[in-house]
Amino acid sequence: MTTGSRGTAVGPDTGRDGAGGVGAGTERGAGGAAGLEAGAVARIQRRTLLLLCVTQVIGGVGMTMGMSVGVLLAARLGGTAISGLVQSAAVVGGALLAVPVTRIMRGGGRRPGLVAAYLVGAVGGVLIVVAAATGWVPLLFVGALLFGGGTTANLQARYTAVDLAEPTRRGRQLSLVVWVTTIGAVTAPNLAAPADDALGWTGLPPLAGPFVVGVLAFVLAAGVLLVLLRPDPLLTARRLATASAADPAAPAGVGLVGPTPAGRGDGLRAAVRLVRARPAVRLGIAAVAVGHLVMVGVMTMTPVHLGEWHSDADVLRIVGIVLSLHIAGMFAFAPVVGWLTDRIGRRAVIIGGTGTLLAACAVAGTAGHDTVRVSIGLALLGLGWSATMVAGSTLLSESVPAGVRPAVQGLSDLTMGLAGALAGALSGFVIQTAGYPVLNLLAAVAVVPLLALALRTALGPPSARTTTV
Repeated sequence: MTTGSRGTAVGPDTGRDGAGGVGAGTERGAGGAAGLEAGAVARIQRRTLLLLCVTQVIGGVGMTMGMSVGVLLAARLGGTAISGLVQSAAVVGGALLAVPVTRIMRGGGRRPGLVAAYLVGAVGGVLIVVAAATGWVPLLFVGALLFGGGTTANLQARYTAVDLAEPTRRGRQLSLVVWVTTIGAVTAPNLAAPADDALGWTGLPPLAGPFVVGVLAFVLAAGVLLVLLRPDPLLTARRLATASAADPAAPAGVGLVGPTPAGRGDGLRAAVRLVRARPAVRLGIAAVAVGHLVMVGVMTMTPVHLGEWHSDADVLRIVGIVLSLHIAGMFAFAPVVGWLTDRIGRRAVIIGGTGTLLAACAVAGTAGHDTVRVSIGLALLGLGWSATMVAGSTLLSESVPAGVRPAVQGLSDLTMGLAGALAGALSGFVIQTAGYPVLNLLAAVAVVPLLALALRTALGPPSARTTTV
């Protein structure tokens, strides 16, 4: 074992990724071997980030294109009353799929887990197309549950980005993967109609074409990762952790976390134990879940609120502008949020994010019929979500050992997805019974415990948060 110039302890690559791993070329001579190995880790990380960015765009187009017409397809097949349930089914499916996907990652690394998530999403897209052709509504919802696998892969990709990241760059590299999602989120809805028209010659029913494109996009993303995501970043991080543990003199380096001790397990039980034992893990999960809950709850009902005083001719245009500003707040500033996460700290950005969420609820909730103020509130809502998502995910990832990391990340995504689904389901009831201002008030109340937790949780440097469990 040698120690790289950046403090990266790298051992022989005996894992399943073969000769292309970190250990390729080890012990070739006393001079230069350490530098070669340190450079190999950096090259793996750059390659991983490039692949993740490419597949995020591909998979994001597939997911967003399909779901942009999912509500319309459900309304066509089963009526308006059930149309909103398709989106909820995809959200719940994406959350539940995080559990088996992270189980795969614990055993085989990031590559098979991400590939499996995309392929499950592709199967879901096929079932939706069949449902559109046959008019079978139950099959539509089963397909939507599985189609959520695209979301699972999208969310897990951000964690993959930090497996081998340097401690001082984790926030920026995670936020980069979040940021490229903007490309799919913005362009895909505009491609849905051309995709449906282009596949009209096949005899598919209306609104099925975007899901065909979604299936092709998921398969392509899975194929790219299956062939090119080698060596696996999570397996490499585990080997680095093992090498570091074997040599106490080796300083902590790139992406290093302590290995999971034998006998403790690496599944959801171990994840729950970590959440209970480590304040940093609790804060990371809470930041991601609460930020998502507040964002989904308010954002989902904003179009309904706008429709109360705008004409049918104007409401779609106005909703489009407002939601575009919201999406810009979510994704466009993610690199800045990531830089701040590395610069001023994870906890500080989480506190700033909670403050931004509170400001968003205050602005939107008191806007009345002022569309400009509602737009500002939704933009702040997206920015607050970005801060809690990026800083919370970064804090969570660096606070757990490599052996149990996928399980904890899966638990976080499960919690986040279910929180979003709950918020979406309850927000309509709140709007109907109490109105949009009360919805924002309740959302602000939900933020307060997170702010209190962030203010009372003292975090040490990353090295102090990644000790062996």
